[in-house]
Order: sequence, then C-alpha cells, then structure tokens
Amino acid sequence: MPELPEAEAARQRIEAGALNRTITGVFLGEVSHMSLPSADELAGFVGTQFTRTQRHGKYIFAGSKDGPWLHIHLGMAGSLRVVDTDETPPKYVRLSIAFEGGTQLLFRDPRKFGHIQLIEDVEAFIDGKGLGPDALQIGDNAFANRVGTTRGAIKSALLSQKKLAGVGNLWADEALYQTGIHPEARACDLPTGKIASLHGTMRDILGAVIDTGAVYSKLPEDWLIHNRKVGAACARCDGGEITVKKVGGRSSYHCPAHQMRND
Repeated sequence: MPELPEAEAARQRIEAGALNRTITGVFLGEVSHMSLPSADELAGFVGTQFTRTQRHGKYIFAGSKDGPWLHIHLGMAGSLRVVDTDETPPKYVRLSIAFEGGTQLLFRDPRKFGHIQLIEDVEAFIDGKGLGPDALQIGDNAFANRVGTTRGAIKSALLSQKKLAGVGNLWADEALYQTGIHPEARACDLPTGKIASLHGTMRDILGAVIDTGAVYSKLPEDWLIHNRKVGAACARCDGGEITVKKVGGRSSYHCPAHQMRND
C-alpha cells in the first residue's frame, strides 16, 4: 500500500512534469464505485495551470496559490505518471490530464481504492482530517512527545495518523526492525535515546525510499522489505528468523531475536 515515500515520489513527478503547463483537457476513465469529481467539475481546470504541489503524510495536492486544488490519495495500488500524449496508455487509467505541449498526467488505479477531490484550501483540509505533523517534517521533541509518551504499543503509535502523518505498516515495521524495537513494546517504557534513534532511523528510511523513486529493488539488501516473510533469515542478527503477529490489528513482521520489548 502506498505510504509517504510513494506519495512523495508521485508529488515529485507532478512537480517535474506537470507544473506551469496549460491544461487542455481532463478525461475520466472507467470510475464506477470510485470517489472522483464529475467530468463537469474537472472541466474547470481546462485553460488553467498547476503551479504548486504539496504533500502531507500520504495526501498529495496539485493546484495554485488561490486554488482550487486537486487532492489525490493513491489508495491501495494507485500511481501517478507524466507521459507523452502519443504513448499508449496503460490499463486502469482512471483520470488523465492533458497539457499543452504533448504531455499528460495519468492517475492509474487497478483496485479502485484511490480517490480524488477538489478542495479550496490545503491547510483547512489537513486540519479537518485531524492529521498529525508530517513524518518527514516532525522535530525531535515533537516526535518524543507524540510517539514516545504513548502507553500502548509503539507500532500502533507509529501508525496513528493523528500522531504522525504518513507512516504505514510497511515502513513502521522497517523502522522498528532496524532500530531493534519489538512492535509490542510500550512506547513510554522505551529509553529516551531509543525513541530518538527510532525517529532518526524512520526519517532515514523514508528519505532513502524517496531517493529511489520508491523502487524497492534499489534498497539495501539487509532491509526487512527484502525478507518480509515468516521463516526468512534475519539479516541483522545470527540465527534470527522473521515472524509475524497482530499488533493493533495489523500484521507486524519482526525478528524477536534482536527486536526487544524492554519489559
């Protein structure tokens, strides 16, 4: 499922290929059972330009200083690409935006869990969702106060979008794996230094994934992402094996040999 790095990679694609270009057409594909604006609503973008992009957590925005903005959520399997207009489009394109000069922005979503809406104000949207600080922007003290004081499982705290926006199951497990913290450990029982280490590691992980364009095959071989299955050998310790258990209702892959609970 796309998380912050995938959303940021998508935002960067919009920024690199779709800003300051006049929109010549907006087209909907097969969108039954999806939450998207109507063709008439989207037609208002024709003749205008996207001049800004923004991202907060997993939410992507494209628009202009005075709005309106297009809010895009990738859902379970959505993606954004800027391609030449004469390229054969891939399957499952739900929205395409054509630009002057022969390029188009495609929103592809095979599973139809993504959604798009028109909004007037990005900050008001973020506030209305009750989202916490962006996981790449939050400072050390704010992270310690929001995550480190939680009386429940550290994994659940990382996944709470009201505490920290953008981290999902995949990269929460990766950060805990690399920091040596058990997903069931109570955040408030962890030493201050461990919380600081978790924050730094999480930030490094998210940044590294973004740097690859969210291409997982380019990530280091000792990351959990490459061994995310029960019984796989742990790349971080001798004799450890990957196991999985539910924490806060989510499957949590970890190595109990080196990820400690501290209780």
